[in-house]
Amino acid sequence: MSLPRTPRHRLVSGALSLALLTALGIAVAAPSGAPPTTGGERLPVSDIGPLPWPQDGQSAVDLEGTGSLGERGERRPVPIASLTKVMTAYVILEEHPLRPGEEGPLIEVDPTAAHEAGVGGESTVPVRSGERYSQRRLLELLLIPSGNNVARLLARWDSGSQEAFVAKMRRAAGRLGMKDTVYTGASGIEPTTTSTAADQVRLTRAAMEDPVFRAVVATRETTVPGLGTITNTNPLLDTPGVLGVKTGSSTPAGGNLLWAYEVRVGGKPRLLVGAVLHQRANTTPAEGLRAAVDSSRGLLTAVRARLAAAGTEGGER
Repeated sequence: MSLPRTPRHRLVSGALSLALLTALGIAVAAPSGAPPTTGGERLPVSDIGPLPWPQDGQSAVDLEGTGSLGERGERRPVPIASLTKVMTAYVILEEHPLRPGEEGPLIEVDPTAAHEAGVGGESTVPVRSGERYSQRRLLELLLIPSGNNVARLLARWDSGSQEAFVAKMRRAAGRLGMKDTVYTGASGIEPTTTSTAADQVRLTRAAMEDPVFRAVVATRETTVPGLGTITNTNPLLDTPGVLGVKTGSSTPAGGNLLWAYEVRVGGKPRLLVGAVLHQRANTTPAEGLRAAVDSSRGLLTAVRARLAAAGTEGGER
């Protein structure tokens, strides 16, 4: 069931905007009727201007070094579908860190993962029992085509069972301060795995600190021996400057998208992270995902324009 529409906006307050000004080191033109700045003095702004928040579900945007640029919608946990795999990858890389360019240990596909590849109604990858893939390759199969069977395979490899791995996911969520999130599986197929846009932004920022995770979610397509070319489910990667992160869609969850974009401020890169959840829930996964992508693209374009108008130096990498 989709969330009720609400006019409530959580936009940046004057105090947060002052932090935005200080963190970015940018001058903002005085509003009409305000006294002009003098000497290098900088005036605060009330917010970054109106944003095209989606009317359905909930959304949040955050800028590195500043914090929240605003939220829309009720902060209530909703099903997140395959956004769950961001936490799955985060825990795997916490438990088994990889350096950039490192493949990691070989992991054998068990009969369960092979059987699940033929189960309908899920996003799976056609792996076969006894095949061995590196940890890095399985992270690609987890995050690029969004393989549910690969998520559960990685959970069993790490913890012996999906249930034991989920306990690790919950502990990680607690450490990150994700107070409104509950994980009940490694793949996101369970509608009982719920979260909020604000919590998912918090997780995304933490996950993007890992260079291996960051490289995988930015991959548009890759060729896997025996499987051919696999394409990323995130069409927002076609936008220059977008660095990922993850799609998720199902009938109860609607369309969901986490995205990260690099802006340059004072010649330095800053990560802009957004979450759009619960779009067109209870329709079809395809319809929900289209709505999430369109809404995310609109938000990203507007925020980039506002920051550029405030004095940031370009939006692309």
